Amino acid sequence: MAKFSSDQIRNVCLIGHGGDGKTSLAEAMLYLAKATDRLGKTADGNTVMDFDPEEIRRSISVSASLANFEWKGKKINILDTPGTFDFVGEVREALRVSGTAVLVVDGKSGCKVGTELTWDLAANMPKAFFINKMDDENARFDRVFQDMRNIFGSSVCPVFVTYHEGRADMGYYNLLTEEAFTFDKAGNPVPAELPADMADTFADYQHILDESLAETSEELMEKVLILEEPLTHEEKHTALNAGLMSGTIAPVFCGSSVTLAGVKVFMDTIAASFSSPHDHKEETMIDKDGNRVSVRSTEDGDTSLFVFKTVADQFGKKSYFKVMNGTLKKDMMLSNLVSGQTEKIARIAVAVGKKEIDVDELCFGDIGVTVKLINTNTNDTLSSNDKLGRVYAPIEFPVPYLCMAIIPKAKGDEDKISSGISKLLEEDYTVKYANNAETKQMCLYGLGDMHLDVITNKLKNRFGTSVDLEWPKIPYRETIKRTKSVQGKHKKQSGGHGQYGDVKIEFSHHDGDGLIFTESVFGGAVPKNFFPAVEKGLQESMAKGVLAGYPVIGLKANLFDGSYHDVDSSEMSFKLAANLAFKEGLKDNSVLLEPIGDLKVYIPDNMMGDIIGDLNKRRGRIVGTNPWEGHKGYTVVEAETPAAEMSTYAIQLRAMTQGRGNYTFEFVRYEEAPANIAQKIIDEAKKAAADEG
Repeated sequence: MAKFSSDQIRNVCLIGHGGDGKTSLAEAMLYLAKATDRLGKTADGNTVMDFDPEEIRRSISVSASLANFEWKGKKINILDTPGTFDFVGEVREALRVSGTAVLVVDGKSGCKVGTELTWDLAANMPKAFFINKMDDENARFDRVFQDMRNIFGSSVCPVFVTYHEGRADMGYYNLLTEEAFTFDKAGNPVPAELPADMADTFADYQHILDESLAETSEELMEKVLILEEPLTHEEKHTALNAGLMSGTIAPVFCGSSVTLAGVKVFMDTIAASFSSPHDHKEETMIDKDGNRVSVRSTEDGDTSLFVFKTVADQFGKKSYFKVMNGTLKKDMMLSNLVSGQTEKIARIAVAVGKKEIDVDELCFGDIGVTVKLINTNTNDTLSSNDKLGRVYAPIEFPVPYLCMAIIPKAKGDEDKISSGISKLLEEDYTVKYANNAETKQMCLYGLGDMHLDVITNKLKNRFGTSVDLEWPKIPYRETIKRTKSVQGKHKKQSGGHGQYGDVKIEFSHHDGDGLIFTESVFGGAVPKNFFPAVEKGLQESMAKGVLAGYPVIGLKANLFDGSYHDVDSSEMSFKLAANLAFKEGLKDNSVLLEPIGDLKVYIPDNMMGDIIGDLNKRRGRIVGTNPWEGHKGYTVVEAETPAAEMSTYAIQLRAMTQGRGNYTFEFVRYEEAPANIAQKIIDEAKKAAADEG
């Protein structure tokens, strides 16, 4: 494979709503560049970019994939990303190492929620649009373009447009070169006559483009807006390059990944105008004190890598990386500045989907893959300078809140499940796993129901263990309502030494979590050496309350009297007596407590009424609403909500807001559950206990 310098590299990330044709566009580019010998289709499950069994089965992308090809003397790295909201972590990984984001939009349905959300994710980088599926008879360029201008602003400008959509004489017009085309079956442009009836439309498009290009320099601004002179082709290309690099222009291209129309023109623009790593040498790093610093990368400096993606299976793991500084060569020894591990880069490869091609070196800005790193994970920095003292800014992943309990289908699979999940956690930072000792459940957290379904299928396919999912148990608590004095006497005689313990205890409530034990015994009614046994008996009893068997909190106990036997009393006797007193003290004197969390919901302003109404149905108490700082048109709704009402909230909030809303939820305290809710929980607990018995 040919060697490339950093100014010949183009790192392009395809983003957008699911189903708009990102993977198909990547397949078309690879096919036209002869990086593949066939044009794969997602519906047929034979694409280069979607090679995971889950992707083939579902006919959608569930992970970011990498491919590269050569075009017009440039090496173009394409990162294809999922369009489903559950896999936004994959999008963040790919954007972190890309130079330009391309938003792929359906030419028929236009901008969707995913288009808007991924635009926001790529906020601080150059962007372009590719309106796909223009071969559909109902696709209309002008309608979709105007929609994009309304949503994303005046930086969106036309470059390659269509005319006579849905007709036999449909064609394309390049506003940079002012040429009309049709395309043959191989995707090659064929010169065409400019339709007379489109002259005014093209003039309007040209005016929009010229105004956008003029904003890249004062000279062009004067020429277009004051002198009202047309820009030359060379001036247009120069201005487009400058606008793309600075992010002030988001050019719009169009075509069809099925018929290949317009794809070569788009590839030409990527090679000629998209930014290279050489153009963006400033990188954000984090110093030892946690401060963000801007560092200029160099092609001949210390070699540094940033690992942006990990793929794990039963055989090991692959690490996808970008060369952030210097040149990476095979067999280099690099220090992991996060873990401290010294790693040998024994293999360097570039990827075309799952196919990997070994290379001896990669230049600054290029993207590759290696294997068998000992202790290196996603977000780690590797460097030839172990005294660097800085690491590259990590990818920020969303926190998963949708929780399901794992039920093994085969007995004894718990260890295998834990081992498999630990490997998947290395791969996907939007998954969380917790073994809840209280509820005795293995809990899996994800961003959505499809996300969790994919994880469980990976467990089966990669690690050979099958599981079911069910809603997790809620960790309720019990506590005492009022002060009550009771006696607990344990007396047993069965030949030889008997058992005798007698305690009188006053139980009351306190606002803390555990047990506060005191004693005010007078006259030695209970010897001091039995006090610890009484306290221990109470602590053990608190593990299971009298209402529904949940742990008891906020209990204060004062041992004020009792009696003992010189021979038959023992620590065990007083522990059992304390247990009897506990049951009597809490009998008809307990309430059920439910966990309450602090909920913050981030939503568009116009959805606030629906969200507040839904939270009221979930027994939520609205604390306040405030504008979301830094996000125009969004509001933060703050509420206190019972955890029992939040099980399905991740799914339902997405449905209510069409994916625009998100939230955080953190436990804050326990509160008494309403009587009707408490009774239902108590009845269910008694039924479960009876079934087990």
